[in-house]
Amino acid sequence: MSKGGRLSRLLPKFFRGDNKAKDGHSGPSCCIVFLDDTTHQMPYKNNSKGQVLLDQVFDLLDLLEKDYFGLRFVDNSGQAHWLDAQKSISSQLKGCSAPFKFYFGVKFYAADPCKLGEEITRYLFFLQVKRDILQGRLPVTFDEASELCGYALQSELGDFDPRVHTAGYVSEFCFVPNQTQELEARISGIHRRCVGATPVMAEHRFLEKVQWLEMYGVDLHPVQGESSVEYFLGLTPTGIVVYKHKSKVASYFWPRVTKSSQKGKMFMLKVKDKSNEEHLYAFELSTKAACKHLWKCSIEHHAFFSGRSERLAAMEGKWRHQ
Repeated sequence: MSKGGRLSRLLPKFFRGDNKAKDGHSGPSCCIVFLDDTTHQMPYKNNSKGQVLLDQVFDLLDLLEKDYFGLRFVDNSGQAHWLDAQKSISSQLKGCSAPFKFYFGVKFYAADPCKLGEEITRYLFFLQVKRDILQGRLPVTFDEASELCGYALQSELGDFDPRVHTAGYVSEFCFVPNQTQELEARISGIHRRCVGATPVMAEHRFLEKVQWLEMYGVDLHPVQGESSVEYFLGLTPTGIVVYKHKSKVASYFWPRVTKSSQKGKMFMLKVKDKSNEEHLYAFELSTKAACKHLWKCSIEHHAFFSGRSERLAAMEGKWRHQ
């Protein structure tokens, strides 16, 4: 991704000055890894709450639609966490070793990312989904990969130019796991047909297609059900989906989820059926930390997507009064 062109226009503060902690700061600092793999050193105070660091990052990116994003970190046991805005940074990093590193990314996926209000927000979603595909979190078929990666190439390189884009040029980019020459040839063909599309147009086509993929925006957590049967619980904008052998076997829509709780390694859901009868579902996770992480993610997803109408109205109000 070019760091001197489009990013400098969208993220002016990111390219202002150097990329080190401010001079004169003697306290701790952490490394923020952004979605384009650039990094930024940020100072913080031990007693500062997570919101302080989040606000610094959002300010750096000039983000208005902040609620969709978060900072993720991984502790010494390999367990991932989202930075809690209400707790002190130092208390959350007790299980981590310096130098501390946070990964900026999408925490809550918009059901229709094309309707996001700001270009920078849509661009960050585009970068996040590209990463999801590359890292295997969002499975795509050969045809889906060809089309999506063709749009991504158009966003990156602009119109196909035979004088510049010679044989093998697609192989300079890594879009999917185990990328093949056959796929690269198909991607090049899609790229040739995108002539005239601006980066914004190409990214819009990318997001327009990706939002319909079954696993788009699904936050997967491995669990065990009755008789130690292995499942995945997927947190989505509409509710919790249960997968077994990569097939959907159950869905619990957020309006019907009355309570989620956690005890030890057990994660429990209370769900009302169509007759308003309440049922309890229990799942076991590998560790207490993994269970607590799932529980936190589930209540945050439930709260976020249950209140999305109010947040959208509030954001539209901000845009109108700018």
